Amino acid sequence: MRRNAERHAGCAVAMKVLFVCLGNICRSPTAEAVFRHVLVNEAAGLTIEVDSAGTHGYHIGEPPDPRTQAAARRRGIEMSALRARQVQAGDFEDFDLILAMDRENLTELKRRCPARFHDRLRLFLAYTALTDHEVPDPYYGGEAGFEQVLDLVEKASRALLDDLQRRLSTHRKAP
Repeated sequence: MRRNAERHAGCAVAMKVLFVCLGNICRSPTAEAVFRHVLVNEAAGLTIEVDSAGTHGYHIGEPPDPRTQAAARRRGIEMSALRARQVQAGDFEDFDLILAMDRENLTELKRRCPARFHDRLRLFLAYTALTDHEVPDPYYGGEAGFEQVLDLVEKASRALLDDLQRRLSTHRKAP
């Protein structure tokens, strides 16, 4: 079950985006929650389905790391309802964009993904002007790491939204 299904009941979904990290308890749920927050506040009319998953099943069914939730909550972003899941074979066909938090997870996604869907796989931070395209894993660090992840994800979420708005408006104008 997709977490955004109820939001788009009766509406055609324009785009489906999946954020991916290793265990789906820090970086990818942060990206999911932040991107949803950006959508609601800056592009409420867009029907974009958003989800997150991990390449590994270490934490299936668990909520995001408490430190991740606390950092997000300080910025007015709630993610306590999210639960970790692992990337499934069907995700490669179901999602239009699958955005990895780092090269290691991108490599793993490419290994699992049918070749015909490789064009859907990207690094999330590639949407930014940053020179390093990896969101660092804050799991073994301190509070500052979770804040850094939020900073990076907020920048990338706005850049991704800009890109999707351009792509969707171009698509709608085409005959």
